[in-house]
Amino acid sequence: MNRVKLHDKTFELSIPEAEILKSVKAVAGKVNKDYEGKHPVILAVLNGSFMFCADFVRELTIPCEVNFVKLSSYSGTQSTGKVEELIGVNSDISGRDIIIVEDIVESGNTLLKMKNILDSKNVASARICSLFFKPAKLQADIKVDYPAMIIPDDFIVGYGLDYDGEGRQLKDVYTLCQE
Repeated sequence: MNRVKLHDKTFELSIPEAEILKSVKAVAGKVNKDYEGKHPVILAVLNGSFMFCADFVRELTIPCEVNFVKLSSYSGTQSTGKVEELIGVNSDISGRDIIIVEDIVESGNTLLKMKNILDSKNVASARICSLFFKPAKLQADIKVDYPAMIIPDDFIVGYGLDYDGEGRQLKDVYTLCQE
């Protein structure tokens, strides 16, 4: 499928599943090396990171725990600029090494909110692992420690990312067509 239509928008194939999985394996390899001998908590940010997180943790060779949080800042194709915590951290993570798993980092506002939440829980460390990273859009003072793929500032769907609730199930990633 080279093009998909979701709601009122058309998207064109930009990143095939095989390329995504290769990047997931590579970034997991870096995490395996850096966390050898440790037992981190993987903290996946829902909804978008669910596919990435599943493939990512299957590539990990280190022991880990997986938990989920839900933060939201999107409406349609635009960030609202306001981050809401919909499902919070519900286990004791004080003193633990945390790896935040995110689908995409753009402005960084969601992750800044997440870092503030983790600081209040007295974690030992918190690093960010993101499938997609748009450095041109970054506004917050955060570091993406493990970017799997650096991408341009285009709106994308698929592999967990959506447009108004649709497209998450697509195995490949599609970019919004200019109309």
